[in-house]
Amino acid sequence: MAAVAAGLLAAIAGCKEKAPDHIRIAMVVKNLGNGFFDAAHTGALDAAKELKNVEIIYTGPTTPSAEGQIEIVNSLISQKVDAIIISANDPNALVPIAKKAMVRGIKVVSFDSGLAKDGRMMQLNPSNADLIGLKQIQMASDAIGGQGEIAILSASAQATNQNIWIGVMKKVLEQPEFNKMKLVTVAYGDDQSDKSYREAIGLLRSYPNLKAIISPTTVGINAASKAVVDEHLVGKVFVTGLGLPSEMAGHVKSGAVREFAIWNPIDLGYAATYAAYDFVKKQPGAQAGGSISAGRMGSIAIDANGEAAMAPPFTYNKGNVDQFSKIF
Repeated sequence: MAAVAAGLLAAIAGCKEKAPDHIRIAMVVKNLGNGFFDAAHTGALDAAKELKNVEIIYTGPTTPSAEGQIEIVNSLISQKVDAIIISANDPNALVPIAKKAMVRGIKVVSFDSGLAKDGRMMQLNPSNADLIGLKQIQMASDAIGGQGEIAILSASAQATNQNIWIGVMKKVLEQPEFNKMKLVTVAYGDDQSDKSYREAIGLLRSYPNLKAIISPTTVGINAASKAVVDEHLVGKVFVTGLGLPSEMAGHVKSGAVREFAIWNPIDLGYAATYAAYDFVKKQPGAQAGGSISAGRMGSIAIDANGEAAMAPPFTYNKGNVDQFSKIF
């Protein structure tokens, strides 16, 4: 009996020794039910398996709002998680609660749509903003023969990444090779399917000479493609931007979309998890000007502003969309 008791006490002592090595990383996404972030979650789980002692808490508001994310982060602070990976619905509104988390010792890493510098330790961009902006204008130009009216259907007016990419796109349109293309307006669907669809319908009806809609958001590009089909404008108006192969395969086949681009969200969630892990473990490179070790993604450099870029966007079309649609 004494031996059993001693064994039990040893087991309990052993658990107590291992507990500090158990790292809880919360992934806070813009909203639940979004295929892009579901794929990022898959990547986070892949990283957790490799790191062995990591638990992923996947969460986000039901609709994309800063208020919803603030409430969730506040709850995570109470749960004393080790790190928070967040794609922000608003770069500035979330800074106070993110600062509160960091004061409590929680490592905050933003990915995809970044937090303002004061609200995070690192921002992992999926790609380089200049390359993303240029890519989308190039795809639209190729689809419409380099001339005509185009419109942009974005997420929310406060979305950090969307606004940066739109700014780049406007500059690209000033280049001589694209000066026959005219941006008529930027609409906002708030990353909600119904609103994005209504906004796309509005664009098609308000601008009868419209040749292309660029949507740098997975929700928007899907909604805009459906709008083009429903308005019987396939072949007259082309949709391009950033989308998920699983959601866009049908639109490529319908002809509403000639090509679109996206980085791999699985890799993004994977790399963000490794980054958070490095910060929790206080690795020497986990700082501005350093680099993180991101498993199969290799070493990712962090610039002086605490920002890093994962990879350039990849083009999907009728030749490869079916293959990738089975993955994400």
